[in-house]
Amino acid sequence: MPQAIVMPKLGNTVESAIILTWHVGVGDPVETGETLCEIETDKATVEVESSASGILLARFFEAGDEVPVMQNIAIVGREGESFDLLSPVSAAPAEHVTPGESYDHSDGKPDEEVFISPRARNLAARKGIDYNEIEGTGPDGRIIERDIRALIDQGVKMSPVAKAMLESGEYQIADERAVDKRITKSDLTPSSPAASPELKAIPLTGVRRTIAKRMLESLQTTAQLTLNASADATSLQDFRARLKSSDDALGLRGVTINDLLLFAVARTLPAFPELNALYVNDRILKHSRVHLGLAVDTPRGLLVPVIRGADALSLRALSYEAKRLADACRSGDIMPDELAGGSFTVTNLGGLGIESFTPILNPPQVGILGIGSINLKPVERDGAVAHVAHIGLSLTVNHQVVDGAPAARFLAQLCKNIASIDLLLAL
Repeated sequence: MPQAIVMPKLGNTVESAIILTWHVGVGDPVETGETLCEIETDKATVEVESSASGILLARFFEAGDEVPVMQNIAIVGREGESFDLLSPVSAAPAEHVTPGESYDHSDGKPDEEVFISPRARNLAARKGIDYNEIEGTGPDGRIIERDIRALIDQGVKMSPVAKAMLESGEYQIADERAVDKRITKSDLTPSSPAASPELKAIPLTGVRRTIAKRMLESLQTTAQLTLNASADATSLQDFRARLKSSDDALGLRGVTINDLLLFAVARTLPAFPELNALYVNDRILKHSRVHLGLAVDTPRGLLVPVIRGADALSLRALSYEAKRLADACRSGDIMPDELAGGSFTVTNLGGLGIESFTPILNPPQVGILGIGSINLKPVERDGAVAHVAHIGLSLTVNHQVVDGAPAARFLAQLCKNIASIDLLLAL
């Protein structure tokens, strides 16, 4: 009996995933547990394994397609088995074991199917051709690319150069009225910016598309206020140096400046519950524990894993968890649930030499802290000017629910805790 392979549900917040690549072709044998394809959610990259052994009878979606979770994406069974009842309603016509080009439905109407190859459909869309009444010349009467090109050529005179440019797919007729005369090179225009040799069109997919959407929504749906300050980093640097030279058995040599800052934030937030909160449906949801989001730069884009219960972790445990999550993000092994549920976020650009910046909120969170670089700052000490190492801090809050004064008090207390990080660790 044929078995459907479904798009897995990866976490409570994931509604769809994009197929990155197929590892098995239609007609190939597969074994239970064998990787069929790789998929990408807005949070992670995951391998989809076969749940049955047999032949891959059909693939309902191809690389680049975005598919809802729990949707059938492929069929595994014995050669010759029927699987029509397992075909997803919303899928494009599948690639089956039957030899030949894959089919597309022109309008998705099952009672008026028009079979057309993807290349022919794309060409028709670019040229504005209605192919519903065309009689295809391909196998089984399907419409193929030459049928669309023949329709384009009917009654239209054009120079050989113009014809070649038009057939390349990179150009289109600039003025539709030009079809009433002989079309030359001057009547054509690039069909898209990508046709220019200086430009390359890159579609937004996966994580990058999600980032673009959420950043815009963040600015459109919240009233963001950013406060900037700097904290004395002398103790921070001294304590880091002591950790680096500590006994290896203590497991503290790998603790970084960023780990110390995460520790300071996690221990400061409980006293400011209005910052450790979410704003959802006109309600403020204050967390009793600190679930600290950590912005991580990856080849796929920005990911924010969550250190759960960060306020209760020791410095060593917090450092370990931060590194584990960051490594999982960069390798693509991060689980979707590890990227959800944060109550406050920290993003650090200090390593790139940025002194201060305006971090963008990660709704429904109401606060995010940006960390800048450490620089010498002139301060007055005993009537003289001294240059002291300071680290830049930029706090963005949702001014809809957090006023400037409590935000400033949190930032001031955080600066004090960073300046006396060794005392904070003793609490």
